[in-house]
Amino acid sequence: MYKLKTKETDKDVSNFIDSIEDEKKREETKKLVSIFNEATGLEPRMWGENIIGYGTYHYKYASGHEGDAMITGFSPRKNQFSLYLSTDPDTREKLLNKLGKVKSGVACVYIKSIDQVDEKIIKEFIQENVDYIIKEYPNNSLTE
Repeated sequence: MYKLKTKETDKDVSNFIDSIEDEKKREETKKLVSIFNEATGLEPRMWGENIIGYGTYHYKYASGHEGDAMITGFSPRKNQFSLYLSTDPDTREKLLNKLGKVKSGVACVYIKSIDQVDEKIIKEFIQENVDYIIKEYPNNSLTE
């Protein structure tokens, strides 16, 4: 049976941020925490070893696989930030086109630096993500 690898932990977000060696990456991580805090109204929690997540929701697939995941969040990876943002495809495309210099996957947006993106659009993307998750997964920490 599949076991979820990335789970919410009791690790301290501030300690994790302070452990980031690269000063610029550390400062940009603090800025992203501020942006996500403002956009979600939630406190950050650590997920796994290096993901800062916000909120939780419970999912269950047709296959029977189910679990809990963060509503949104990000990870300060070595070469880029991975922002975990899910929305419907049309909204996603619209926001990606306005965001700035990014790469994207199915539910991730990759940025090298906050300086290369529009912070206002990041906030909008986060808010769209939260609205999307609430609609798709009503069993979540925001509606309980």
